[in-house]
Amino acid sequence: MNQPNRPTAATASEPLILWDDFHGVTTLTLNRPRQYNALSSAVLTALQNNLDAIAHDPAVRVVVIAGAGSAFCAGHDLKEMRSQYDAASTQALFDQCSRVMQSIIALPQPVIARVHGIATAAGCQLVAQCDLAIASSNATFATSGINVGLFCSTPSVPLTRNMARKEALDMLLSGEFIDARTAKERGLVNRVVAPEQLDEELDKMIQALIEKPASVLTLGKKMFYQQLEMGLSDAYTYASGVMTSNFMMPEAAEGVDAFMQKRSPKWNL
Repeated sequence: MNQPNRPTAATASEPLILWDDFHGVTTLTLNRPRQYNALSSAVLTALQNNLDAIAHDPAVRVVVIAGAGSAFCAGHDLKEMRSQYDAASTQALFDQCSRVMQSIIALPQPVIARVHGIATAAGCQLVAQCDLAIASSNATFATSGINVGLFCSTPSVPLTRNMARKEALDMLLSGEFIDARTAKERGLVNRVVAPEQLDEELDKMIQALIEKPASVLTLGKKMFYQQLEMGLSDAYTYASGVMTSNFMMPEAAEGVDAFMQKRSPKWNL
């Protein structure tokens, strides 16, 4: 499933987020290559608007978030933040970014981060917040705010939900970069491949999702994140109810029947 218009460098006249649709896959490409796709307020606004539109579009089956140019995302735009140096503006920016991150979780579709180059601070946060992530072997990751006297508090939220505590704190307290292989070992990304194989491997991941019933993927994603916030007993009670409802769905009936009849299921995808 080769998608057209994979991330490339952009001109100043192009939008901050490039939107590309191809066979049920929507790719959102951060499009500030000269700024290493730093998350300015305008970029966050554009990304939020796109995510809101996707949330109400049943034709979109999978979402990919990528970066134009040589990097995935270098985090917040520190020049912009210093130019608007007051507590109210800073709080509004972090609140805006937090809404974007939570919108990724709330999307009914699976969201994949396609990572190359650097993913630092809020860029690393974005990788951690996506449901899945695939990285080029040349990708590097850091929560490097501590190096400029700023602890990456908001990036720590998804980071600690992906990684073991000591591994997350190692990144957060040291600000040091880790390579893609280490990121995979720590649970930050799912797959690491050579740069020239990145899109091919991404297509494999997408195809595996596209072949599944959209309604069940949506149900499963919602269930997964909700149970994470529950105690063990409540999580099992909730999961049992969801699984019962799922088993009563026509998609499950067809899937189970197909399994027993040793044939491929025929879902309305």
